[in-house]
Amino acid sequence: MPLKAHTPNLLIIVDDSSFDLRINSGIASHTKLFKQILCFPSAEEALDFLSENLDNREVFPHLILLDIQMPSMNGFDFMKRYNKFPDSFMEQSDVIMLSSTDDLVDITKVDVDKNIKRLLKKPLQIEELKGAAQELYTID
Repeated sequence: MPLKAHTPNLLIIVDDSSFDLRINSGIASHTKLFKQILCFPSAEEALDFLSENLDNREVFPHLILLDIQMPSMNGFDFMKRYNKFPDSFMEQSDVIMLSSTDDLVDITKVDVDKNIKRLLKKPLQIEELKGAAQELYTID
């Protein structure tokens, strides 16, 4: 997979836990890799935002950190709708799943979905996020 020729601009974090949102946004901020970080407490809210802004370059998410385990719509349900977005959008936006699970079914689902770049374990670690971003992007 070729590296993308840009530094990531916007990071979106989707997690139903306000504690995890606060911690993960702090970790992401500490990396100094993202110009902007938006947090959503539900998959539905994040999908609504993305749908409304598919063509808005000002709020285009280069990276989405997505929790697997969420009520009402989990991370895989999110991906079913996300995968229907235009190819041009998905080619420029990457998804990394976050989970504390060791469930082989979840790990297999992550591996099968071509639009999920990788699975990171919770709690999120600064070096793991930096390493994942460096694999996906040319960091200035």
